[in-house]
Amino acid sequence: MDPTQLTIAEASRAVADGSLSPVALAEGYLDRIAALDGELHSYVLVLRDEALAAARELAAGRSRGALHGIPIGLKDIYKTRGIRTTAGSRRYLDHVPEEDAETWTKLRDAGTVLLGKQETHEFAIGGPDFTLPFEPAHNPWNTAHYPAGSSSGSAVAVAAGLCAAAMGSDTGGSIRGPAAYCGIVGLKPTYGRVSRRGVFPLSYTLDHCGPLTRTVEDCAIMMQALAGYDPADPGSAEVPVPDYRAALSTRLDGVRIGVIRHFHERDAVADFGSSSAPTPTYIAAFDAACRTLESLGARISDLQLSPLIDYVDANRLIMISEAYALHEKDFRERPQDFGHHMFARIGLGAFLSAADYVEATRQRRELCVEFARAIDGLDLVVCANSTGPAPPIDALPTFGTVERASYTGPFNLTGSPALSVPIGFEDRLPLAFQIVGKPFDEAGVMRVGHAFEQATDFHRHRPAIADSLA
Repeated sequence: MDPTQLTIAEASRAVADGSLSPVALAEGYLDRIAALDGELHSYVLVLRDEALAAARELAAGRSRGALHGIPIGLKDIYKTRGIRTTAGSRRYLDHVPEEDAETWTKLRDAGTVLLGKQETHEFAIGGPDFTLPFEPAHNPWNTAHYPAGSSSGSAVAVAAGLCAAAMGSDTGGSIRGPAAYCGIVGLKPTYGRVSRRGVFPLSYTLDHCGPLTRTVEDCAIMMQALAGYDPADPGSAEVPVPDYRAALSTRLDGVRIGVIRHFHERDAVADFGSSSAPTPTYIAAFDAACRTLESLGARISDLQLSPLIDYVDANRLIMISEAYALHEKDFRERPQDFGHHMFARIGLGAFLSAADYVEATRQRRELCVEFARAIDGLDLVVCANSTGPAPPIDALPTFGTVERASYTGPFNLTGSPALSVPIGFEDRLPLAFQIVGKPFDEAGVMRVGHAFEQATDFHRHRPAIADSLA
């Protein structure tokens, strides 16, 4: 069997028992990148020689654990010492960092092989922009469609079998949105669970780093290496790290799950395209997913929060304010170095006042308290991710990210762990929901995601392009 078709868990076992070499595994992925990425544009830099050298070293050494020899990619906002890191912008087109992101250091020490740097929206907000040096990544299920962003290349590469896993970032949904549109798993951990040191920031109080994988079990394996306190990251939390794989289960007996339906059924915020409501196919898929959780033993009840727009407004105002503060000097001195989408979106921050930011921060606190109280009698909640299939990639206006609904942004605001899991298809494009937990309960979130995954087969579907070389 083609080794690139294996999950991390499967490949890890094969490497451990000697039936698969890290070198053969790396070569398999590199050959697929060469064959397919000219159409997908998921990578902006492929490190063929470096990856093979690392794989040979790992093949000759002692096992470093479950990630030994596993090929991965990094969203091109993760700094890599001696390797170009552009943040998707002309501003850093020739930037070669002198430091490694803490997350990459942990993954390298755990035995992963870096295949390359993956396409990102400019500074994790300005895309898809066809005027930038790197073409936006295309959805592998249909290359005329958007893979979501900003972790576009990372999600596309995982879905198309061009790496076993990848690292993304999430300020308003930039891991979970691409995971949803590409039919894979994406986790935004709790704020403070995974270090952000060495990663280009967008919004200091909303940014999260996390993995994109094919399965929830693979996500648990990645998180075991990633989670932990980093005293050099001011937002990092010193909280014990559990055994994530040990917490996975195929049953959910007694698990109390709140379902937030009003976000997508009644709050009436428009999605992409001409539709102003979730598609009937999505609503049916979401309801069926909830019934599946119930069949696994979970106790389901509806949950009412403040209207979605309250969460979304606070999230976006804080994000834009903090992003503008980060980039203001460059915006004034070298505006020509930025793409249109990024400059226009973050430039909105110039029109916000300190009072606006303070009011949004106050509202954020109130909403965080509301959510904490609402989930107190529950184990976790589920809600919509995106409420329809991926739109065409050429149909996204500059301010589409402001105009459309965001079902993911509320949980950047609260800092809650949130996992995107596939739940179906519409027009041969994936659909997903998200599972949201209490602070630092990634284990509980992944337990539910894994149980759902094992009871369904959505995660086993692969885009045609992923099987084209099989």
